[in-house]
Amino acid sequence: MSPEFACVPTDSPADPSEVESEAILLAGMIADQERAWRDFNDRYARLIYRCITRVTARFSAVVGPDDVREIYAMLCVQLLANDKRKLRSFEPGRGNKLGSWIGMLAIHSAYDYLRSLKREPKRGTLSEAEGLSSEMPDPHDVCVLRQQVGIVSEILSEFSDKDREFITHYYGEGLEPEEIALQMGISVKTVYSKKHKIRSRLEALLVQRRLAA
Repeated sequence: MSPEFACVPTDSPADPSEVESEAILLAGMIADQERAWRDFNDRYARLIYRCITRVTARFSAVVGPDDVREIYAMLCVQLLANDKRKLRSFEPGRGNKLGSWIGMLAIHSAYDYLRSLKREPKRGTLSEAEGLSSEMPDPHDVCVLRQQVGIVSEILSEFSDKDREFITHYYGEGLEPEEIALQMGISVKTVYSKKHKIRSRLEALLVQRRLAA
């Protein structure tokens, strides 16, 4: 077994009560019940982050805490994409436990993110970044999806049809930037720019909702 997969819980014979608990949790998540998403977060957030960092630890020179949070956000969007197709595909009691399945998805999301970094244009230096300013909130001050993942689908409804189409292609279907550019009639450079703008807007919307709570 590869080292990164050591974070995934080992499956044992299914316990009827555990299978029932997973089925109830999944049904609630599919029905957009905020409590179910909170329970999902409470149960699996630490596992998800552990699996992600198992992958990213070897690339600490280019991947930082913000990247880990973005991978977590990617996974959440993937679970919501296409009418929650991934969630609907999981069958409690048949094969893997929910925790094992989620851990595997987190690992794959981390590798997908690392592959996307290789395709991106060369980034500026830290000294160049010091001179930049932004009206967006500091990512370190934003609790990205961990405590508010239950309202992600509601937030996505505030995006335009084109932005939701982009989110589905990029995060939900995992299409290559070149494929997205072709399908949406935009340049590859615009794909990367749009990705970062959407991520920033997601963070800003989450902050607004947290302050209004």
